[in-house]
Order: sequence, then structure tokens, then C-alpha cells
Amino acid sequence: MTSLSSLTAVQLIDGYRKGEFSPVDATRAALARIEETEPVVNAFVRVDEEAALEQAEAAARRWRRGEPQGLVDGVPVSVKDILLLRGSPTRRGSLATRIEGPWDEDAPSVARLREHGAVFLGKTTTPEFGWKGVTDSPLSGITRNPYDPERTAGGSSGGGAAAVALGAGPVALGTDGGGSVRIPGSFCGIFALKPTYGRVPLYPASAFGTLAHVGPMTRDAADAALVMDVISGPDPRDWSGLGPVAGSFAEGLAGGADGAGGVRGLRVAYSATLGGQVAVQPAVAAAVRGAVAKLAELGAYVEETDPDFSEPLEAFHTLWFSGAARVTEHFNDEERALLDPGLREICARGARYSALNYLAAVDVRMDLGRRMGRFHSTYDLLVTPTMPITAFEAGVEVPKDSGHRRWTGWTPFSYPFNLTQQPAATVPCGVDEDGLPIGVQLVAARHADALVLRAAHALYESGAAEIPRPRV
Repeated sequence: MTSLSSLTAVQLIDGYRKGEFSPVDATRAALARIEETEPVVNAFVRVDEEAALEQAEAAARRWRRGEPQGLVDGVPVSVKDILLLRGSPTRRGSLATRIEGPWDEDAPSVARLREHGAVFLGKTTTPEFGWKGVTDSPLSGITRNPYDPERTAGGSSGGGAAAVALGAGPVALGTDGGGSVRIPGSFCGIFALKPTYGRVPLYPASAFGTLAHVGPMTRDAADAALVMDVISGPDPRDWSGLGPVAGSFAEGLAGGADGAGGVRGLRVAYSATLGGQVAVQPAVAAAVRGAVAKLAELGAYVEETDPDFSEPLEAFHTLWFSGAARVTEHFNDEERALLDPGLREICARGARYSALNYLAAVDVRMDLGRRMGRFHSTYDLLVTPTMPITAFEAGVEVPKDSGHRRWTGWTPFSYPFNLTQQPAATVPCGVDEDGLPIGVQLVAARHADALVLRAAHALYESGAAEIPRPRV
């Protein structure tokens, strides 16, 4: 039964259909992995075993009747503790939040999964309000890396990434405002997608505004495509959401201009360092170059070139720190004293920005979006490292002796594409000398989510995304 924890969502659904095992078996296997690994990794803030097994029993009855409720009926799923999950407190990683309910509403993505029969295991860890690129908080402590518990899982969706890597459910819902599914996806050796902004509706609206995306973290691209078929589409609570999707993401994995699928004929731009702006660890550079070579071998036209932008760090900081200040502006002194000191610091800075400062950052953002729009009129995909480094020591915001002040200093490949709202995914492509995962990032033009998924799926199908299992 424990071996069920290593199966993907697609494989689970196939097994349910054939009667080889049931959603109860899969849920028990996921819960067993949580019990085994939680003392070491700390990926969950809340596990509701009773509710999960009740949902699994209901799914099993539907499968026995041959009447599955939806695309993911009986698949164990976890939800980041930023998103509303009916019946479960949403603390957002903070001691300053209220635990009182009624907690009677699902976020749009959660609601769609529930409509399709998903089994909810519980809520996964996040730093307070998802403010940084590692996962530790005064509420839940430190979330550790499945490959080395002395290292960080990344963040801010670190709990979800660790859960998927460990077999504690094949699917996790995360949020990404500056890399928050891709950073831990890369560090934990899984697939993670930040869809085009609005492709997955969000409610309540994020204080970080249109930087914040909801996306799936999964074992592979096929699972993410399946989940996207469930959670995409409009929701009346999100006025900025996009309209209905044309076609199926899962079916699109086999698409392509010539009907052959894969990446054949795609125009791929490979940027190793964003034009010399980023120092990349040698092991990371080598693994990513290997993934790029595989894309070329599969028929893509690859050119080593860089997008036309310099790091928009100050503009991102203005938008991000202002959002953090907005999140906490109603806190009293007693509540503010409970916050992560780093969060208090950026909130104070964000509160000092003027409306003109904010609008100047919006101007930078719009110009960056225009530049990337023009870039993708020439190239179908941009490929970069997801992170320039592998996972560093747990419990700190930046690597020791890195010289960085904030988490954005070591995430130069991720946050720019939140500014531009483009779809971007991380795919595992190797490990470093310490056995820590390395990710390659695939970026496409806005609305080209299906293309990102198809290219990622091609890497999985070719074997380029195979890495060793976690040590925990």
C-alpha cells in the first residue's frame, strides 16, 4: 500500500478505473507518508485524517458504481495555508491571524477540485502571508528539504513542494507572487507551474495584487495539465480572472503545430545568466545546459540569447513591500510584535512608499511586459535556470555569506515573470554534487500555458526530468 504514495495523479485515476486499488488505499498511503516524514520535514500545519478518509470512502463508492464525480475523483491533494479550505482555519502562516471561523468557503481553485472529487489531506506550510522565498514562520517553524533536512525546502509554497516530493499526495495547490511555486519546486525536485495571471481565479484577492498567481505543484507535467483542466476558468468572485479555456491542457500535451507533439519546430531562446547579470553555480549551469541540449535533440531550434531587460528589482520591491504593508496595516502593536522580524522590516519600508513611487514601479512593469511581448514574437519559449543555486541551509532568508539582504537577491530568474504575468514552470533536470535537485525554467508568452506544459511534458517523456528520490 505504501508504494501507492509514489504514483502520480494520472496513475491513480487509471488504477481506480481498472479496480486495482481504491481512493481509500491511496489516501491511507499518503497519510502514512505524512506520519513518517512530518517529524523530520514539517510540511503541514494541519492534517485532517478523518475528513480525508470520509472523502476517500465517498470517492471509492463512486468508482465502484462506475460514476466518478470528476477528473480527479479520489486523488489526495494538499492546499497551501494561504488559500481558503472549507472547514479548516486559514492562518496564512501567522500567529497574528484569528483562528475563529466560520471557515465555510473554499477558494476558487479549491472549490473546483472539490467539485471534481479531490480528497483534501490538509493545509501545508507557508511563511507569513507568503512574503519570502523560504518556508519558516512563527506559527509553524521551519519546513525542511526532503533531500537534506538541514536545507530549506524553498518557499513560499515550501510545504506543498515537500509534500509532493515525499509522496504525501501527488498534487499540492500553491501560490506564486515572485517564484513561490517554482522556487520550492526546483529545490525539492518536482514540477511546478505558475500559470498566466488570471488563468486560475483567486479569492480573496491578494494584497500583492496582480503579482500573485495560483498554480499546481505535481510529480510531473501530465499531472499539472490534469489539474489545470480542473482549476482553470472563470469564477464570479475574481473580477480579474480570464475567460473559459479553449480545449484541454491534458489533451494538448500531445499537440503541436505538426501534430507530432513535443517541441519539434519550436523556437527556443536559452538565457544562461540573463546576459551576464546572474552568477550561476557550475552544477546548475551544467544541468540546465543538458536540458537545453535535450530540447534541441527533440527537434527545437535553440539559440543562446537573452531577453531585453535588466533586473527590475527595485520596481518589484516597491510593489511587493507595499503589498506586505497593506496586509498588516490593520494590525495593532501587540499583533505586529508577533510577526516575523523580516516581514515587519519590509512592511515598514512598504508603508513609506508614495503613490507616485508605486505608479513608477507600474511603469517599469508595463515596459518589461512590452519587451517580453516583443521577445516572444520571435521565440516560443525562453529557457533559464529556475534558481541559480541549489537549496541552502534551513531557517535563514538568504544563503550565508551571499551578501544578499533579501530573498529576491537569489531569485533573479523567478520574480521578473510575475511582473510580466507570463506562464513559467520548473522541471527537474539533475542534482548537484550533494544530491540536491536542480530545476530548469520554461517561460512562454502570456496565455501560452499549454505550450509550457507541452514542452515540460516532452522533457519528462524523454527521461530528462528523472532524478533520484528524496532521502527522507
